[in-house]
Amino acid sequence: MEHVLTSPATYTFFGIPTVIFSVLIPIVATALFTYIIAKRLAPMVKAKPDLRFDRPKDRIFNVLKIWLAQWKHPRYMTAGVIHIVIFFGFLILSVRSTELVIKGISADFVFPGLNTWVGDVYYALKDYAATAVFIAVVVAFVRRAFFRPERYAYPESYGEDHTWEALLVLGFIATLMVSESLFEAAEVAAQVQAGVDPDFLAPLTLGWLFKNMMLNSAHQTLQNAHVISYFVHDIVFFTFLCFLPLGKHFHVITSLFNVYFMRLNRGNIRPVKYGVGDDELDSLESFGVKRFEDFTWKDILDFYTCADCGRCSDNCPANAVGRPLSPRFISLKGRDYAFGHYPIRGDFIRTDDNIMGKIYSEDEIWSCTTCGACEQECPIGIEYINKIVDMRRGMVDEGNVPQSLQKPLQSLEKRGNPYGKMEKKRAEWTKELAEEFDVNVLEKKDASAEILYFVDSVTSFDERMQSVARATARILHKAGVDFGVLGKNEKDAGNEVRRFGEEMLFQELKNHNIEAIVNAGVKRIVTADPHAFNVIKNDYNSDELPDVEHIAQFLAGCISGGKISLNALDDDWAKKTFTYHDPCYLGRHNEIYDEPRAVLDAIPGLRRVEMLRSRDRSFCCGGGGLMLFYEPEEEERMGVRRVKMAQEAGVSVIVTACPFCLTNIEDGIKVAGLEGKMEAIDLSELVAMQVQ
Repeated sequence: MEHVLTSPATYTFFGIPTVIFSVLIPIVATALFTYIIAKRLAPMVKAKPDLRFDRPKDRIFNVLKIWLAQWKHPRYMTAGVIHIVIFFGFLILSVRSTELVIKGISADFVFPGLNTWVGDVYYALKDYAATAVFIAVVVAFVRRAFFRPERYAYPESYGEDHTWEALLVLGFIATLMVSESLFEAAEVAAQVQAGVDPDFLAPLTLGWLFKNMMLNSAHQTLQNAHVISYFVHDIVFFTFLCFLPLGKHFHVITSLFNVYFMRLNRGNIRPVKYGVGDDELDSLESFGVKRFEDFTWKDILDFYTCADCGRCSDNCPANAVGRPLSPRFISLKGRDYAFGHYPIRGDFIRTDDNIMGKIYSEDEIWSCTTCGACEQECPIGIEYINKIVDMRRGMVDEGNVPQSLQKPLQSLEKRGNPYGKMEKKRAEWTKELAEEFDVNVLEKKDASAEILYFVDSVTSFDERMQSVARATARILHKAGVDFGVLGKNEKDAGNEVRRFGEEMLFQELKNHNIEAIVNAGVKRIVTADPHAFNVIKNDYNSDELPDVEHIAQFLAGCISGGKISLNALDDDWAKKTFTYHDPCYLGRHNEIYDEPRAVLDAIPGLRRVEMLRSRDRSFCCGGGGLMLFYEPEEEERMGVRRVKMAQEAGVSVIVTACPFCLTNIEDGIKVAGLEGKMEAIDLSELVAMQVQ
């Protein structure tokens, strides 16, 4: 490279060497950035511990897939493509930006290897990257300013709209692309004028365009453009760096770490306190989150990492039906609280003794169904369920429980079920099967079975759901397996009890059920309730228990293995169009999507279609356990919204594999006025009708 223009490293301005600024700008900016980051780390240092250093190989894989490969971004195609272009453009240009900083001190500096053919490839690639980023930024700016998606909107109750911040950052990025391209273009234009061999600029790029525009410019004009564009780039680069930790664009720095430390297992709830065993919970003075510092460091990292993209709230069923919950603002309000009480300037401001009512409202936290749609959609690993459960634990610890939940929780404590029914009635549903076969009730010490059918409360006591229990028993009988039920020895599995913050009650239910299952001596557990399946699999954490399967998995195995054959639908049913509704605790929390569909597709004559929202984007029915008893304020029931989605797909039969979903969907059909036009049925009920 032959210099025609004086570089910023040797240029003087009114007798002052500009290299002074080339040195001072990065030193001052780096010191300021370090100070800001130290301030931002303060609440994380004071927060509770969170064990996130296990399974490094899996965590590195997540970084490569979710952070580097931008795996989830295309789920929103337009925004995803824009982000991917900017993200990879920044990765490519990071080498060049670093090189420019050093060039302001040493004009001939080149990173090792870039003075070979590798450099020729890289510099051409970075020219196209800068151009692509500039175009993406312009599109994003227009979209944000004039065609803003609804998910970006701020409700009046929240306050200031942060659109200005997004537009400012887009301006920063555009300026970086233009200034870098102009810096190089001025030098190349001067080389052409001087008749020396010019440096290569990739055709049809910003640098190439600027070079052609400046070919007839005066030498001093090119010199000014060269130096000014350099320092514009330098100042904007370091201003941008120091601006990042001040708002939502902190995710540019934190997202890599947040993805690395994101949860590896789904479906489970973290313990009340790491390092404290379940049998030691009585020794704790306080449960859950009350003060801001009761959050874990990963929670606060989540707050910092939120990009305010609105994807979580856009997929949140509670938000969709008008409940006072928007997951996006769980993060944003937490971040703003951290910024306010751990300010960049000034000392720490004492946080409130109880943040409920200060940051979050009670109704907001109780409105969550823990369906997991928000976490599934987040492209940078932000978690919500653990935070919400911990805040519920804090409220429960203070005796602050919604009125409508007090009675079912008391019944669960007293009778082991939310209905307050006598324990001895838990197996009454089996009486109608007496003429077909005997159901082995494992209440006596000498009773035994190979497979335990864990029924759970709603299927045991709700008259409509008892049909699901009988259908499941018929399937197990037809499959020729030796199965039994615990009867009065079974208590509620506790999935919802734990998620509603009643940790001590959950421990009682869990310990009772583990003991009952172990005493029964079974080799496998099967259940038709995804909530029971989830909590036994993911929350019981007992090495004494055998593996647990959902009935859909059991059926899929029996059908593929030839143990069960299914009859064709009769003429009336064959005329109907079926769809499958994915229960949250079977699908998103345990990734069981294919088995239920395989079972349905094995029924000859069954015509199945997918709803617009299915599989990991399934829409929660709103029936998450104790939500059947909770009475939230909402504009429309979730079950009704889900039924309307089925109607739009031209469906006449909704099949699900969860008693809670069945309850809410059947209720939704009635409320929507679709009785006689649409019906709902459980997978077990449908298969029991068709099994040979």
